[in-house]
Amino acid sequence: MNFADLLKPMLKSSIRIEFDVNTETELPIGTSKIGGNPDLPVDFEWFYYQGKSFDGVCENRPLSFLAQINCEEVKEHDNSSILPSKGILYFFYELATMTWGFDCQDRGSARVFYYPGYISELIRTEFPPVLPEEYIIPEIAITFSSVNELPDFEEFTQLHSGIGYNHQGEYDKAKYMLVSESDEDPEEDTINKLLGYANLIQGGMLEECELTTRGIYTGNSNGHSIVTAQQRENLSKWQLLLQLDSIQTENYELLWGDGGRIYFYINTDDLKVQNFADSWLILQCY
Repeated sequence: MNFADLLKPMLKSSIRIEFDVNTETELPIGTSKIGGNPDLPVDFEWFYYQGKSFDGVCENRPLSFLAQINCEEVKEHDNSSILPSKGILYFFYELATMTWGFDCQDRGSARVFYYPGYISELIRTEFPPVLPEEYIIPEIAITFSSVNELPDFEEFTQLHSGIGYNHQGEYDKAKYMLVSESDEDPEEDTINKLLGYANLIQGGMLEECELTTRGIYTGNSNGHSIVTAQQRENLSKWQLLLQLDSIQTENYELLWGDGGRIYFYINTDDLKVQNFADSWLILQCY
């Protein structure tokens, strides 16, 4: 089997997210957006995470609100119809600890909450009083479009271990790039999106998702060296849910690490039953 045969069924559609920084009025309740005050059900209990911050202080802190996605607004761009057709997806992350996602202890530092009900029952919600102002992201309007894409080379090698080697016993990256007609250093400096494949900074993350969520530390090579055949098979079940670049506007800047990206992944078995509670976040930076 050659690269071309492998790549045909791997094509996925992603939903690109563009910032509309020219919107000056407050957005209506239930509208998709980055930051601002979230529109949540009245009985929502804010997420907290106890972890060690940059200055070494371990506290139980409220997560910051990153984004809300109105599923009806993105439905026309969800060409694979794998997201819910209604309701809202909310994304949260604790910014004082800013965990990387290679330690199972990071669980709870990032959360995805799905509300399947009516928009009319949501309220614009205040942040917990203890949430520092520096961890409150300003409201940014967003728009959507569809783009078809293939995986970056490193993610391809995780999905197809043992296939696509050159005569030296190494993956033939040059051939892959030629056949896939992809560019791992795209002209776009900022890429925010739902679904599709991750735009990688430090390599494929599928093993990290599979192993870390099973309690295996993946912050060094030891964890990756013990991948079982079943775990290898499970890699294809991990789907990018949201990729969010460092946020930089005229009046605001939020960097992930040294200016990288965060990635929310979800197991496709969970996605089918709309269970977003076990989504996993990974941070990569340059």
